Amino acid sequence: MQARLLISLLALACAAQVGAAETPPPGARLAANCAACHGTNGATLGNALPPLAGQPKETLLASLLAYKAGTRSATIMTQIAKGYTDEQLAQLAAFFAGQPVPSIKPTADAGDRPVGSVPRGTPLVLVSAGSQP
Repeated sequence: MQARLLISLLALACAAQVGAAETPPPGARLAANCAACHGTNGATLGNALPPLAGQPKETLLASLLAYKAGTRSATIMTQIAKGYTDEQLAQLAAFFAGQPVPSIKPTADAGDRPVGSVPRGTPLVLVSAGSQP
């Protein structure tokens, strides 16, 4: 009987350890869908897109809502943003705003565009794919 009690207590202790695992912040799982184009945690590599990481939450949310509404043109973001609720877009904006601003590292030349031409901290609403800052 004591052995069963001990086993039960050990099982309960193990279950508590599993439940204590750190849960990701809201928006982190949604942000994983953005990594293919915008990099892990919004830290974009290269020059094609501005980094999402560290951008102001309000700026990011305004851009995402504009994509969703179709009032901001884009090649693919209008379709992607329509797949999220406004609450999910707010979670994404908050998640990316809370990430550290990446250091832009020069990569291979992108045609006539200067290497590393998207300066650190460039507001997302001012720079879009293919534009010159």
